[in-house]
Amino acid sequence: MTGKRTIAVMQPYFFPYAGYFRLMAASDIFVLFDDVQFPRRGRVHRCEMTAGHWLTLPLAPMPFDTLIKDLRWADDARTTLDKRLAVFDLPGRVTAPAMEPIGSHLTGSLDDVTDFLEEGLRLTAGALELKADIVRSSSLGIDPGLRGQARVIGIVQALGGQRYINASGGRSLYAADNFRQAGIDLRFLVPYAGRFPHILPALFGNDLADLRDDIQNTCQWAP
Repeated sequence: MTGKRTIAVMQPYFFPYAGYFRLMAASDIFVLFDDVQFPRRGRVHRCEMTAGHWLTLPLAPMPFDTLIKDLRWADDARTTLDKRLAVFDLPGRVTAPAMEPIGSHLTGSLDDVTDFLEEGLRLTAGALELKADIVRSSSLGIDPGLRGQARVIGIVQALGGQRYINASGGRSLYAADNFRQAGIDLRFLVPYAGRFPHILPALFGNDLADLRDDIQNTCQWAP
């Protein structure tokens, strides 16, 4: 998956499933889409630990149109998050030295929400030996009037990308002709069908080698 400067753009999820990290494995630059509206039913602020059971970050009530980069913690968020972590025996289940930074991150100080999300993704990428550079869309000076795929094309162009990759679920959002006219190759990954739908239990279960292999082996272009 080399040869063209490849860009991926995703909202900064809170410890998402392993399939998310395939975009880091397949890209040169991974853009955290932080200057878009916060999706209240998405995965920005919650991590699925087992099927149907979620670890949710304690965020302050915010207006409906709040951008991800403007999210704030609820009052007494540290105490609330500690209680929610304890439900899943975190960080008590941290046994491998490689996981200590992630355990410390989950129990450390809570400053900026987006910083917290980005650091969690960076720590996971480091543990999985993924080399993509990580930047925030809000740092690129993209015209705020651009929306949808026009905004994504603007991001790719700002970074000098020749290829844009997305998860398979993004097919309905993008038109290949629009990207082609902008000189960008639009590609999708095959749907994730690997072994690790829940990333935190996998990380703390000492499955790092298996997790790395799973991400690499399922990181394939869709036809």
